[in-house]
Amino acid sequence: MKTALITGTSKGIGLETALAFGRAGYKVFATMRNPAKADDFKKQIKSESLDIHISEMDVDSDASVKQCINDITQKHGPIDVLVNNAGIERHGSVEELTMDDFKSIMETNYFGMLRCTKALLPQMRKDQKGCIINVATVAGHISSSPLGAYAASKFALEAVSEALAQEVKPFNIRVAIVEPGIINTQMANDLSVDGNSIYPHSKRFGGLFSASLQTPTPPTLVADKILEIAESKSWKLRHPVGPDAQPFIDWRASMNDEEWVDWNAANDDDWYEAVQNTFRLDAR
Repeated sequence: MKTALITGTSKGIGLETALAFGRAGYKVFATMRNPAKADDFKKQIKSESLDIHISEMDVDSDASVKQCINDITQKHGPIDVLVNNAGIERHGSVEELTMDDFKSIMETNYFGMLRCTKALLPQMRKDQKGCIINVATVAGHISSSPLGAYAASKFALEAVSEALAQEVKPFNIRVAIVEPGIINTQMANDLSVDGNSIYPHSKRFGGLFSASLQTPTPPTLVADKILEIAESKSWKLRHPVGPDAQPFIDWRASMNDEEWVDWNAANDDDWYEAVQNTFRLDAR
């Protein structure tokens, strides 16, 4: 039986990914900071008789990651698939976000992924097999206010994943980056709430997310893609997911840096009109 360890499974993409792997016959180790809040998840596991085991792990902590992964591998053996999904979001202007906000985003989204990867990589390298799937986002390609801090963490994740893929391919270990667009998760809905920023960008992007979520893309779509990657033999590195993911990436690529800055610095009327014309979304 194949095994998978998935981080950040308390809700959203992580939870749906754990269920997808469990339904596909994997023995799944679903990790989260607070398993005590996973009652509904536990009931679903039981009702479907899935081989999913919930474990407490805080990816921000060296000790927590080491203890959890050591316990799992000592009891159950090597892990075939690692899905680094745990992530947090903070939004706001560079001026208004605190340094603690910047640090916490990097601690979870970037260093958390590294902790888990480094804990499992020696065994994968020894066994000459394995698959590491890192959940990034379109924001790993596109930096827009008020998501500068969040994008920075995902840019970093993309960069180190690309280097990692080069290092481990000779050991038959596949690395993939999953890049969702706007997905109907709590994180996306939190962003859709207008803030009280002195800058206009928070309200604008709040409107963009709210408009997009009127026709929501479910997290199951991302979960299915992650499972597909794990089951495949593909060495493809990047995988945009969702109807708006590749269009967003192409949209940014169609502009040079100065045009991108100018568009985001435009007045409200011009900005909203551009979103309407480009994506047929009324973000007002």
